[in-house]
Amino acid sequence: MIIYNALQSYIRGEYWKRGYVEVNSPNMFNSALWKQSGHWQHYKDDMFTFDVEKEGWALKPMNCPGHCLLFGHRERSYRELPIRMAEFGILHRNEASGALTGLTRVRRFMQDDTHIFCMGSQIEQEIKGLFDLLSAVYGLFGFPFKMKLSTMPDNHLGDAETNTEWELNPGDGAFYGPKIDITISDALKREYQCATIQLDFQLPQQFNLEYRTEEQAGPREQVNGEAAEKSKAADGEPKPEQKDKLVIRSAPPAEPDSSAVKKEEGGFRRELTPGCARPVMIHRAIYGSFERFIAILCEHFAGKWPFWLSPRQILIVPVMPAVNDYVLELQQLFREQRMHVDVDISGNTMQKKIRTGQLQQYNFIFVVGAQEKEKRSVNIRNRDDTETQKLGELIPVDEAIRKLGKLRDERRLESGLSGL
Repeated sequence: MIIYNALQSYIRGEYWKRGYVEVNSPNMFNSALWKQSGHWQHYKDDMFTFDVEKEGWALKPMNCPGHCLLFGHRERSYRELPIRMAEFGILHRNEASGALTGLTRVRRFMQDDTHIFCMGSQIEQEIKGLFDLLSAVYGLFGFPFKMKLSTMPDNHLGDAETNTEWELNPGDGAFYGPKIDITISDALKREYQCATIQLDFQLPQQFNLEYRTEEQAGPREQVNGEAAEKSKAADGEPKPEQKDKLVIRSAPPAEPDSSAVKKEEGGFRRELTPGCARPVMIHRAIYGSFERFIAILCEHFAGKWPFWLSPRQILIVPVMPAVNDYVLELQQLFREQRMHVDVDISGNTMQKKIRTGQLQQYNFIFVVGAQEKEKRSVNIRNRDDTETQKLGELIPVDEAIRKLGKLRDERRLESGLSGL
């Protein structure tokens, strides 16, 4: 869980900086929801389904239908868009037993899932923002990456004509719901597919999602739950193009007549409310699944985890039993700074303790004796600095706490303390 939590904490911080809102949706939904989304018709065999009180239910294999419900639970305005919903959702997929492979393919996993609801005019800017996030995250781990464009499969939802045709240079490759798959390469140049960016024009229609356009937005409307004043012309007069127009403001959306329900895709789609438009939905995951990403990191770092991710950050080794009390005091001090600290006060020799710690890839080994206890210091042996492997480096405790805290917070790949 140490690596798991560190990865989650990092990406959550990136969400805050980029204006995401974190949400939480149920782990299971009634089959009616999955029929509306199309998953029941297309992916039921890959879902864990069961009956409760004679009704069909399923554990969610993805978060997108739940996020559609969150978007559609109240009237939305163009002023609110884009809305970036992020969820660390627990997902279940009924993978064939023969396809299960360690951590890379499992039946239960957590995904760093995000769905962005935006206007068509905002797609380009949102995709650019996602590319920037990709560069930041993968660059942190030292992963080079490349992108692949996936086109519409035969078993798809909706009509190809629904989407504006895209052209791929140099040919005329038209496709529906363009999807970008991002492939990363580890230290041994092995490729793994993790991140995806998917444009979705179908689920917003399936769930009848809509927002009030700028032309039909009222002078006062709810934006993120608070009233916001619509901007007016400086002289207080209506804009020239509005003088001869009948403008409907703040009109509540009309209930669509049952005859307007489309027969396609199970009859869930309804006509847009007058004055409203359909949002575009962007599916996005960076890690893919936490489990798969951790498996890739295990291979990439070969057990030599960077300090901020490491489950074995510090090992404290006493020179003699007489300083065991100081060893335990140091352990508590560094734990209070949210660092992972182990101590070895076993009966083994000091050299064997140090060697065991080196083989277990501790980032730092503190060797403490009477001199270190008297001076309130630690003798640090740095895994990534060969010059400190034999004799170590004597550093006051307060300075060690400061430097290691900075090393962790800056999320460096190397564990060097010089310059901190």
